[in-house]
Amino acid sequence: MDTGVLADIKAELAEIERQENVRILYCAESGSRAWGFASPDSDYDVRFIYVRPVQEYLRLWKTRDVIEWKLDDTLDINGWDIKKALQLLETSNPTLFEWNGSPIVYRSSGEWERISSIIDRYFRSKHGLYHYLHTAQRNYREYLKGEEVKLKKYFYVLRPLLACRYILRNNTPPPMLFSELAETQLEPALRPVVDELVRAKMQQPEIGTGKRIDVLNEYIDRSLTEIEALLSEMPDEPPGDRDELERLFADIVLTEK
Repeated sequence: MDTGVLADIKAELAEIERQENVRILYCAESGSRAWGFASPDSDYDVRFIYVRPVQEYLRLWKTRDVIEWKLDDTLDINGWDIKKALQLLETSNPTLFEWNGSPIVYRSSGEWERISSIIDRYFRSKHGLYHYLHTAQRNYREYLKGEEVKLKKYFYVLRPLLACRYILRNNTPPPMLFSELAETQLEPALRPVVDELVRAKMQQPEIGTGKRIDVLNEYIDRSLTEIEALLSEMPDEPPGDRDELERLFADIVLTEK
């Protein structure tokens, strides 16, 4: 990783804490760099979880629970309040599992380690499948149906589809790295085609448009139909343990002075 960018990220986190009067519990990369197929000009998608001083949670009027800090050509930085994060964990929000599983972590804490140690218990396969299936369907419909397509969009369809296959097989959050998903979930005959796309994306600022790759479109069509059918037969799953999250939230907030 570029040491200059890393220093900039650390400086931005320190400034967020100073200006917003918060403490950052966890911060990680969440976009194409965490997925393992960043282009040379890809920005840094920096995501963090923070806690405010305890008195802020006792205010009559609610304090905003997100911080949208920076968005430019290099850095995209924003974060969630711990209360929002734990509420979303109870509903098995897939984004939290992705942040927690990021291979690029900028900061962590003892509080986040407590959350990380229990987080997989709140993962609900059906909820995750809905999220990744709808992501794949939307990107496929919008970007890959014509004769000429945006080639990089294949990753934004293939990754969620492979994540679905991983969930169906393991009933756990899928790994962030595309290479791990492809190695275990992608049909071997398709790997040379996908490997070439990965190389092109990582070596060029923009791989641009090109002729639709029929072998991949056929795989995507087949996978979407198969996963949707399997999802329709899955039973609903019980929600997470609210009491545990209530205790965890209280412990974290009450340690703030």
